[in-house]
Amino acid sequence: MVVGVTVGFVFAAERRQLILEMVRANGAVSLRELARVVQTSEVTVRRDVRALEAEGLLDRRHGGAVLPGGFTRESGFPQKSHLATAEKTAIADLAASFVDEGEAVVVGAGTTTQELARRLARVPGLTVVTNSLLVAQALAHANRVEVVMTGGTLRGSNYALVGSGAEQSLQGLRVSRAFLSGSGLTAERGLSTSNMLSASVDRALVQAAAEVVVLADHTKLGTDTMFQTVPTDVITRLVTDEPPAHDDRAATELQALADQGVHISVAGPGAGSGSPAGAVHGDADRQARRRDVPPLPGQRRSLPLGHGQPPGTVQGGPPGAQLRSAVALGDQATARVADLAPRRR
Repeated sequence: MVVGVTVGFVFAAERRQLILEMVRANGAVSLRELARVVQTSEVTVRRDVRALEAEGLLDRRHGGAVLPGGFTRESGFPQKSHLATAEKTAIADLAASFVDEGEAVVVGAGTTTQELARRLARVPGLTVVTNSLLVAQALAHANRVEVVMTGGTLRGSNYALVGSGAEQSLQGLRVSRAFLSGSGLTAERGLSTSNMLSASVDRALVQAAAEVVVLADHTKLGTDTMFQTVPTDVITRLVTDEPPAHDDRAATELQALADQGVHISVAGPGAGSGSPAGAVHGDADRQARRRDVPPLPGQRRSLPLGHGQPPGTVQGGPPGAQLRSAVALGDQATARVADLAPRRR
């Protein structure tokens, strides 16, 4: 729960002091929550946060503010759970649509992957391997979903199992895809996190999967943290939300990731419709939830057909069939999810 108070009109100095107290109490707070508490616009709060950062009192992050030294510091679960909640819900809804009945997948630790797990609970015949107690809890009472926990040592800040025990339990494992989150994502370094033990387990999870799907809201785009977990050239797909119109940095990072060979799926306003994961959606429903934009010129990256095959792939073709352009998809260019094909692999 975000600690804060509701206030009336305050001067800039008082407002900034309130912002600083909220960040100190919670570790990380979104701009939206700060604006709500101090009863002003996000534009004004962003200006206040910028001024406080210049004084070295806090660090800015896309969509929020964190305690100074955020490059090496990791917020705990209570703080993370209140950042970009609507965006995480939309991302989880979209990511769940890539999972089909009877699959075996890996789901890493994180608040976004926890949201995904809640939706995967409705997919019959699914096997989920995870090192996250929160993911396991979300699936504990799911009908016909098997949960396989890694070993390891419990890390209390994010309720994840880490260490050599977790890594060794993943040896020899092979699943269709891994769903991972992290603290930051850049085209230069890929996915990263602030904790060395978490990074090591995430790398072991990646080794167990044929494809890697990263779940990251726009606040993490362009943010780099200490330990690399998934290099950009290993990421198959990024599922994210639509960056705000003013967030040029996030939009630029998305394009750079696409140029590096990452397929980008963007959850739009209607993606979080609450339809059950694993449900059979007709063409009209898929078009309502997705949009396909023309791919960038040049070589397109291929995705194998099969479980969780995204709309826009060539149907009925051999494994590795390529994504078609939006011209071939016709009216799907008007729906709410963008698949950006890369210029090169």
